[in-house]
Amino acid sequence: MNPQPQLPTPVPSPCISLCEMAPDTGLCRGCLRTLDEIVQWGSAGDDYKTAVWAEIRRREATLAFR
Repeated sequence: MNPQPQLPTPVPSPCISLCEMAPDTGLCRGCLRTLDEIVQWGSAGDDYKTAVWAEIRRREATLAFR
């Protein structure tokens, strides 16, 4: 099994300036974060941000892109 690549510190934002919430998934179409994840990002620590990145990668692997 390949380990996840280590993210730099500070952990970069996944935002790609394509900000549109998908009503069917509740995720931003650009960064695949929930609204709560987006709101919390600015004040969150690296542990939280790394966990969100892991969730984004999981979502990328399971969601069908249209």
